[in-house]
Amino acid sequence: MLIDTHVHLDFRQFDDDRDAVLARAWQAGVAAIVTIGIDLETSQAAVALAEAHEQVYATVGFHPHDAKTADAAALAELRELAGHPQVVAVGEMGLDFYRDRSPRDVQRHVFRQQLHIAAELGKPVVIHDRQAHAETLEILRQWVTESQPEPCERRGVFHCFSGDVTLAEAAIELGFFIGVDGPITYRNARELPAIVKALPLDRLLVETDAPFLTPHPHRGQRNEPAYVRLVAEKLAELKNLSLEEVAQATTVNAQALFQLDRSES
Repeated sequence: MLIDTHVHLDFRQFDDDRDAVLARAWQAGVAAIVTIGIDLETSQAAVALAEAHEQVYATVGFHPHDAKTADAAALAELRELAGHPQVVAVGEMGLDFYRDRSPRDVQRHVFRQQLHIAAELGKPVVIHDRQAHAETLEILRQWVTESQPEPCERRGVFHCFSGDVTLAEAAIELGFFIGVDGPITYRNARELPAIVKALPLDRLLVETDAPFLTPHPHRGQRNEPAYVRLVAEKLAELKNLSLEEVAQATTVNAQALFQLDRSES
C-alpha cells in the first residue's frame, strides 16, 4: 500500500471526476491521501473532503504565494481549523523567492506565524521552499529550538524537494522528511535522482502534488494520486529495492509523521 502525502484534491481540475480519481487511486493501491490547503478557502475545502472520505486527510495553511491574504483574522481562523481531528499538519507554508507573489517580509511573517500554530497544536508542518533554501532552513532551525522537546519524527516534510544533498541532510538532521514527486521520473532529471538515491529510505515520502508535476510517462497530462505508484517505482529502481519494500517504508514514514490510522497499512 502507498500513501500520497501531497495532493490538491479540491482544485478545479478534479471537479468533473473527483470520485473517479479517488476510485482509481484506491484501485492502484493507494491506502490514504493527504490533501493540502494553500489558503483559507482551500484549507476549508480540504477539511470538507477529509470529512467526506474516510481515507482522505487534510492539511491547512497559507502557501507563500497566498501569504498576502493571511491577515490576523485569517490566521486566527486557520488556527481554529487546524484543530480539526482530520487535519494532520499545518501547511503548505514556507518561502518562494522564485515567483515572489507575496512580498518577502510578508512571506517570512506568515511562515513564522504558521510554525507557531503548529507548535501550539503539536502538529507537523508541510514546507514549500523554492530558491529560498538557506533562509527556510534558518527559520526552521529557530522553530525547532524554540519548540523542543517535540519528537523529531513529527517535525514535518520538505515538500517536492528542490535543494541539494547538503540541504537534504540538514533538513533530515532537524527531523524532517523529504518529499519525492514526479520530477524524479523525468528523462532529463539528473541531480534529483542522485540526491534521492543518497538519502536514507526511512526519511522519504512519496507525493504527487496532483494535479501538477505529472510523472513520466504521463507528463503533460493532469496528475492524479494513482500516479504516486510511478514515483514509488522509480524510487525502488534508484534504491535497488522492490516496490513492496519502498511502499512499506514510505507508508510507515507517512504514518509516523502524520499520525495516520495504523489500520491504513
